[in-house]
Amino acid sequence: MPKYPMIDTHTHFDAPTFDHDRLVQAQKAYQRGVRHLVLVGYLQTHFERLYTCQQALSATPLQDVSDNKEQVPKAHIALGLHPFYIDQHTKAHLSDMECRLNAKRPLAIGEIGLDTYTDAMKAPDMFAKQKQFFKAQLDMAVAHQLPVMLHIRKAHAEALAILKAHSYDAHKLGGIAHSFSGGEQEAKAFVKLGFRLGVTGQVSNPNAKKLRRAIVAAVETYGTRCLVIETDCPDMLPIMCQQAQEDLPASGQSPDDEWQGVSAHNRNVPANLPWVLLSLSELLDVTPEVLAQQLWQNSCMALKTSWTYPTNESL
Repeated sequence: MPKYPMIDTHTHFDAPTFDHDRLVQAQKAYQRGVRHLVLVGYLQTHFERLYTCQQALSATPLQDVSDNKEQVPKAHIALGLHPFYIDQHTKAHLSDMECRLNAKRPLAIGEIGLDTYTDAMKAPDMFAKQKQFFKAQLDMAVAHQLPVMLHIRKAHAEALAILKAHSYDAHKLGGIAHSFSGGEQEAKAFVKLGFRLGVTGQVSNPNAKKLRRAIVAAVETYGTRCLVIETDCPDMLPIMCQQAQEDLPASGQSPDDEWQGVSAHNRNVPANLPWVLLSLSELLDVTPEVLAQQLWQNSCMALKTSWTYPTNESL
């Protein structure tokens, strides 16, 4: 498989399911072109784990630059309180998050948003609390001038209404609609607000017709500058990497399990990001080389960074 420089804009690489082989998986990701990855928060009780994971990867000794197998992607942190776990979040968690933002600036705030995937999440009190925490974290993003990573599932209209009324401006601050799952009009609506659409391994599934139509529709209107790619590991395993009869997504399950139920052959890893790139390249009929460079630029714009595209680097 050809190698292209890539940014994995959304991972849960700090999850315990990677504890036994995290360094090996990070080295494999680097070998396949991944140069940056984002560790995304979802529960306050796991915030410290993000920093521990980042430090462990940063401490990995870099050998001679020609010895790529010893190198790992640079890890970055996003802090956020995920809407699916709203029953576990407290105002004290918001206060703790604010303190962490003041103490050490993360790359972004996320993942935050709205989720009505289950009947429990649709309950008026739960949904009202979701909206309260969503707005509070958008306020933090504005105060600290940070991009946000949105988690929106079966609540796109409600999320768009909040974003349109809020002072958060994705055109200025950046932002990603992570693992986008809406329709064509919703895709274009988020891009119009300034967000990039996060594309996962789901795009590799020809049966994901709604998602694929939405991506094509957004690109037809706004061009490929509206997209970024992500693994969302250990979730969203590309179809060509699946070995079991069934690949159940880990996100949205009980956090008590913490992905430990994900078997090795169903666990997504950062090294699978090239499959997202290649699937998207095929869908859009754009060469991987051209698309990879555009996606890098898009990611930098969405995350308000200035990471240099490693054109002269031996991949």
